[in-house]
Amino acid sequence: MCKILIVLFQITCLSLFAQDLVQIDNAVKTAADVKVGAQRFDNYLPLLRGKAVAIVSNQTSLVGNTHLLDTLLSLGITVKKIFGPEHGFRGTADAGADVKTIKDKKTGIPVISLYGKKEKPSASDLKGIDVVVYDIQDVGVRFYTYLSTLHYVMEACAENYKQVIVLDRPNPNGYYIDGPILEEKYKSYVGLHPVPIVYGMTIGEYAQMINGEKWLKHGIQCSLKVIPVEGYNHSDYYELPVKPSPNLPNMASIYLYPSLALFEGTVVSVGRGTETPFEVIGHPKLQNTKFQFTPHSIPGASVNPPYKDELCYGFDLRNFGDLFIKNTKSIYLYWLQGTYKNTPDKVTYFNNYFNTLAGTGTLKQQIVDGVDEVTIRKSWEPGLKQFKEIRKKYLLYKDFAP
Repeated sequence: MCKILIVLFQITCLSLFAQDLVQIDNAVKTAADVKVGAQRFDNYLPLLRGKAVAIVSNQTSLVGNTHLLDTLLSLGITVKKIFGPEHGFRGTADAGADVKTIKDKKTGIPVISLYGKKEKPSASDLKGIDVVVYDIQDVGVRFYTYLSTLHYVMEACAENYKQVIVLDRPNPNGYYIDGPILEEKYKSYVGLHPVPIVYGMTIGEYAQMINGEKWLKHGIQCSLKVIPVEGYNHSDYYELPVKPSPNLPNMASIYLYPSLALFEGTVVSVGRGTETPFEVIGHPKLQNTKFQFTPHSIPGASVNPPYKDELCYGFDLRNFGDLFIKNTKSIYLYWLQGTYKNTPDKVTYFNNYFNTLAGTGTLKQQIVDGVDEVTIRKSWEPGLKQFKEIRKKYLLYKDFAP
């Protein structure tokens, strides 16, 4: 593993030099610059008055500084149930943790978990509900599980004749498209649809695509209404006002996530169990690096992270992610290729999860075979071209330049 130091150091230096060549033409926007769907009351409150409402939400479901639940209750809307995604309604559960069904301590409203043993609302969950409101901040990456929550909520509502209202939010990775298209044989909860890793759509646009392409079971469609964002387009860099999940604490991690999450299908740590998840990479056997980190148990983020309590040697990518990665507008493969090429134990480098995350078995084989990055990217082009034709049918906002 020690040769990785030289390879990654060279790659990092070359890439930091290259950032001066990247044309930055995207406007940076914050929550103050847009009006998210949840703030556009005139567009959806009339659809909720006099109805029994369920919401699908978490800690990102804010209207200004107030949670959507509290906002709706203060406006006289009858909220009967809450559905919580991975990490729970309050966003404090570990990644992959089985979240229990509870009652919200503040309001007493039942909170039904849609992650773990139960991924989809049942008919009894929806009994007595007229409309389901979905409002969760997404990050625009295929294996981020809030997409699967959306899918199963739409499917359950279609089967039980309930309306779905999506309160749209900007996508912080919505300014580009990249990666292999998910193949049918690799469908899972971290990838249900034939889309690339980075798909360049808001959650509202994506909901329209799920419905329009008839991706729900048996091709059924739900009654769907999307409340768009005001003041946003796909050329914007949108900075989130709140972290979308425990292990994506800031914008650097969000920009790095599409590239670094693939390492979770390898022996390399992405810093779970540290204060910098998805901002660092490392391994206990990677020697002679100046940067070190030791993963520990962190309740609400990573209770049992890889290499718990072991010293890992690696690389700090925080500045790299924020200053360069977001401007490349592509998934970064160099670290993955470099670490595999220089690991002494290639047999155990990948685990079974890698193909699930990639959505294909081809990428792993290309890395094993030493295929160069340009050739890998060319292999994605036919699928991306086809996806872009599908995608443009469902866009609600001005698109970035092709």
